[in-house]
Amino acid sequence: MGAWRELLLLLPRLGLLIARLVKDDRVPLSAKLTLVGLAAYLASPFDILPDFIPFLGYLDDVLVAAVVVDGLLSSVEREIVLSHWPGDPASLERVARAAAAVSAFVPRRLKRRLFGGRSR
Repeated sequence: MGAWRELLLLLPRLGLLIARLVKDDRVPLSAKLTLVGLAAYLASPFDILPDFIPFLGYLDDVLVAAVVVDGLLSSVEREIVLSHWPGDPASLERVARAAAAVSAFVPRRLKRRLFGGRSR
């Protein structure tokens, strides 16, 4: 699959993943609340950087999504996430690496706080 096609499929896959994880009883409440917050932030017309600013307007969305995905994959069993991921396992691993790289400069304690203090 081409990189551009995979990138275009990422947002719908994340949306489906969030919806499925929120319904799963194995996912901690703190992770569910963070996922709902991410969905609300991404759907909201109000952003840290307005979306009408070319390129920069979407950077905050990418950063917030990356921090949440990285934190999610650190606080929820990978098997649970994989059971709900609508793509193949290799695509989830690529997303995980990209999210970790983007969110690397965000303090770990902030990510732990978003997911209820749990971190592996």
